[in-house]
Amino acid sequence: MKSITVFVCAGMMATAAMAEIAPDDVTYDEYGEVMVSLSGQPGDPVVGKEIMVERGKGNCIACHQVTALEEYPFHGEVGPSLDGIAERRTDVELRGILANPKMTYEGTIMPAFYRTSGFTRPGDEFTGEAAAGPLAPLLTAQEIEDVVAYLLTLTD
Repeated sequence: MKSITVFVCAGMMATAAMAEIAPDDVTYDEYGEVMVSLSGQPGDPVVGKEIMVERGKGNCIACHQVTALEEYPFHGEVGPSLDGIAERRTDVELRGILANPKMTYEGTIMPAFYRTSGFTRPGDEFTGEAAAGPLAPLLTAQEIEDVVAYLLTLTD
C-alpha cells in the first residue's frame, strides 16, 4: 500500500492511503464505468502508447486501427477505430472497458485486461493445460491507467 503525507492548515500531518484496487474489488456502475483510478496514480500516456503496440501486453492495435500509431504494422479491423476516442469516451468509460469490457458490451470478444476470476477453464499460457493457482490480470492497475491516459490523447 502506498501512502502520501498531506499537511493540514493547523500544521498537523495526516496520511492518506492510496491503495491499488485488486481486480476482484473493482466497482463498476450500471454502464460498466469505473469511477476511480485502479492504481491511485495518474496514467502516463507515453507508457500507455507502448502498451497499445506491445504484443506481449495490450496489443490493442491487433484489433483496433489507430492512425496516430500508423508506424506500427498490422492494425486490426475487429474492433472500432480508436481515432478520436477521447471525444467520444470519458476516462471512467475507458477504464471500465479496459478492465472488463463485458460490463459495458455483454457480447464483446474484447479481452478483460483487469480480471482474474469468473473464467471458464482458463488455460496456462501456451501449454493447453488448465491454469493452476491464481491468475494474474493481463495488465496491471497502473498499465490500465497508462492506456487510459494515452487514449485520452486521441482527439480528431
